[in-house]
Amino acid sequence: MSSETNTAAVPTALVDVQGDKRWINLHEHNVAEANEKEPEVLFVGDSIIQHMTQYDVWNELFEPLHSLNFGIGGDQTQHLLWRLQNGSLDNIKPKVIVLLVGTNNHDHTAEETFGGIEAIIKYTTDKIPSARLIVMGVLPRGRYPNRLRDKIKSINDSLGVLLNTKPKKYPTAELFDASSDFIQEDGRISHLDMFDYLHLTKEGYRKVCEPLKDRIDEILLEK
Repeated sequence: MSSETNTAAVPTALVDVQGDKRWINLHEHNVAEANEKEPEVLFVGDSIIQHMTQYDVWNELFEPLHSLNFGIGGDQTQHLLWRLQNGSLDNIKPKVIVLLVGTNNHDHTAEETFGGIEAIIKYTTDKIPSARLIVMGVLPRGRYPNRLRDKIKSINDSLGVLLNTKPKKYPTAELFDASSDFIQEDGRISHLDMFDYLHLTKEGYRKVCEPLKDRIDEILLEK
């Protein structure tokens, strides 16, 4: 499916339904930060990325790495792609970029959402070819098995094929998929990991962020 027919892969500013300009103001704040600072690690994505800064793991694991967090709650792939193409990646050259997006693309199929994520991968790796891109697998959601989990698994399977098949289409990108760590043997997700069965708790963030930090450290040592 081409980007022309897949709206998940067409950069689109979020419609300001509430009229408070909050989304564009957050984006402008991020762009200003990008102009003022020189991050070694950049996190981009939706609320699961954004809320990371509210927990100890951010201050403990990632802030010492000179990290910036450009997560905005509610973003779909097309919204993040717009932000990246409109200032978020200008004037910075991070060594590592961490990407997590896709769970909010409710009006798109798994194939379309995957196409949106690939559009972000392509733009990011073209824009900053010196950076290593860690693409996080979309995390599961819902206490019990459900159709959205099936959709997310399909997205992550497609990302695995894209990023793990050799020769690699995007040599500087890799998949970091922690989604299976949240599904218990009986198929349930614990509220101890996701308080609303979507957003992570303190324990949930630590489950993702500690191995993610280990991988970032490995990359930084290589550079």
